[in-house]
Amino acid sequence: MSTLLPEYPAEGIDDAKPQRVVTTYAAVDRAFRETSRGAGTFVLLVMVLVGAFLTIRAVKAISSVGVVDFVTTQKWSPETNHFGIAAVLTGSVLIAAVALIVAVPVSLGAALFMSEIATGRVQKTITSLVDLMAAVPSVVYGLWGLAFLQVHVVPFARWLSTYFGWFPLFHVDGVDPKNPLPNDALYTSSTFIAGLVVALMTIPIMTSMMNEAFSRAPAGEREGAYALGATRWGMIRKVVLPFGKGGIIGGVMLGLGRALGETIAIYLVISPVFAINLHLLQNGSNSVAALIALRYGEANPFSMSALMAAGLALFILTMIINFTASTIIARSRSGAESEG
Repeated sequence: MSTLLPEYPAEGIDDAKPQRVVTTYAAVDRAFRETSRGAGTFVLLVMVLVGAFLTIRAVKAISSVGVVDFVTTQKWSPETNHFGIAAVLTGSVLIAAVALIVAVPVSLGAALFMSEIATGRVQKTITSLVDLMAAVPSVVYGLWGLAFLQVHVVPFARWLSTYFGWFPLFHVDGVDPKNPLPNDALYTSSTFIAGLVVALMTIPIMTSMMNEAFSRAPAGEREGAYALGATRWGMIRKVVLPFGKGGIIGGVMLGLGRALGETIAIYLVISPVFAINLHLLQNGSNSVAALIALRYGEANPFSMSALMAAGLALFILTMIINFTASTIIARSRSGAESEG
């Protein structure tokens, strides 16, 4: 890239007329500029086309019941024209919330350990293992959660229900704390277990993004904090965490998007119910993605339109979350360079 500066007459710049500064780009710069612009436009176009496709396919189902009934109805019976997303959308949000509550502290701690404490071979090994976890298919997580995790989580869920059942989220209907032979089936296939499985799937993504943000904290600011007498934790709290704020938020939002859209792992773990179940430890849950996977193969044209409507609701929710995260990240100082 080169800039052509205006030429002034010999009598001095006072008599010169305002000149336009012309910027010319090399061929390589122009090609890169247009390629980047085309890629960004293509991504936006795909997003718009997906939204338009879902909207067009969902109009028939939504118009038959109305927007209000579609949002507030818990049952799912398109064959009788009585269906809605209240239960499945609530289930998706609850599963994602459980996943984030578990995954965020673990991811944050792992990322700080990888970037600030671990060195050499230990750091490389942990980084490789985190990347390997991200590559494991979701069906493997689902099978592992169904066959192994659930068996070991049920006793903990029973303990929570026994001693903290007074809290609505931990209450389980039909449980008698004094019964010496508790019914473990009341605790299986719950929102809590599905959330734990999804948490294990989101931890690698969130950890990698946070670690990348923390590792880019300016060395000058790190050394300055130490020079002023800060401890390692003080340096992390005053330098690394503020600098990596955007990475933390971005990782959490990326994990939330993964949790909301997860399909096969939740489908394998949960016992589908079409009623709002706010008891996290109780058997029975559902999600929008699992509903689509469950009913897609047997759907007639109208039922397919209803599934598209459910997908549209999840698409809108995900877009709102992503745009909110982008706004927050844009206001953070993550990515700022240290001043020389």
